[in-house]
Amino acid sequence: MADTALIEKAKKIFENFLLKQGNRKTPERFSVLDELYILPEDEHIDVEGLFLKMRNKGYTISRATIYNTLDLLVESSLAVKHQFKDKVALYEQALTYKHHDHHVCNQCQKIREFSDPKINEIKESMGREFQSKITSHSLVLYGDCRIENCENLSPLQTF
Repeated sequence: MADTALIEKAKKIFENFLLKQGNRKTPERFSVLDELYILPEDEHIDVEGLFLKMRNKGYTISRATIYNTLDLLVESSLAVKHQFKDKVALYEQALTYKHHDHHVCNQCQKIREFSDPKINEIKESMGREFQSKITSHSLVLYGDCRIENCENLSPLQTF
């Protein structure tokens, strides 16, 4: 179940952002925020998936509104946008975001999040070497699924 306090906090931040930017506070924009924030914290969704989810719930919203709203959510630091390989952009909520890296399966397309303190050590070491304060990084590992009877693998895909 979604954390209602978190959603209310996100709405307040979004409302302030929209006012500051001179953008309208439309119900459609806030419905996109709601739908993003009721997803599990580790779930990534694309525009089409969000569009279908919202349509199935009875929303009348266009893909363009979803695209534009997600751009605003990224700009307001309420969403994180990821571009894995040649795939469509995927989004995840940002208020609960703790830095993590990703593993993407080439076969079944499953995205798994992970954190490893060794990566932070490397980041700090490279910062010292380059005399730079490393402020962010992105690491995506791609691999081939070897999980027997993987539930994410379609029957047409074989090894």
